[in-house]
Amino acid sequence: MPVIAPLPASRPSPSRAQGSPEAADVATAEGTTIDFLTETYRAHYRSLLGLAALLLDDTASCEDVVQEAFIRVHSARSRVRDPEKTLAYLRQTVVNLSRSTLRRRILGLKLLTKPLPDMASAEEGAYEQLERADLIKAMRGLQRRQREVLVLRYFADMTEAEVARTLGISAGSVKAYGSRGIAALRAALESAR
Repeated sequence: MPVIAPLPASRPSPSRAQGSPEAADVATAEGTTIDFLTETYRAHYRSLLGLAALLLDDTASCEDVVQEAFIRVHSARSRVRDPEKTLAYLRQTVVNLSRSTLRRRILGLKLLTKPLPDMASAEEGAYEQLERADLIKAMRGLQRRQREVLVLRYFADMTEAEVARTLGISAGSVKAYGSRGIAALRAALESAR
């Protein structure tokens, strides 16, 4: 949004002075006049900028909000019947636009992509695949009962008693098949390297 500098202060024309009956008749018939809104802009720009600064954290956003507030009140000036309420409309518009700005910022922060966790490099992934393939090959080379005990004990995370019940063997046999199976796996993986 382009930055519009505040207009320099000037005196209202005698025919449009706030206290004149002619100005009141024109304002009541047409709503808030452009001249009155311009005078309000000159007189209250800094105070409205201060209001926006209390709600927002950067000067550029504050200036944008205040200028947008004047533009919106200017385009709706025919609905502002009482010129005395022009400043109140401007203040309320500044507050509403500041809220909208903050909501957009918060939504933007929520929608930002979250950083991905540290991922392994392609080489590490390939190395893990090779190790996994070697392990599967070594597991297939074990005796059936050794393979069953190791899979249930370490991959299914069963206790020795649960493995014994599942396979219908004693807990001592589970220990024996397990230790022989691990020794055979270790030997097979070392020979694969």
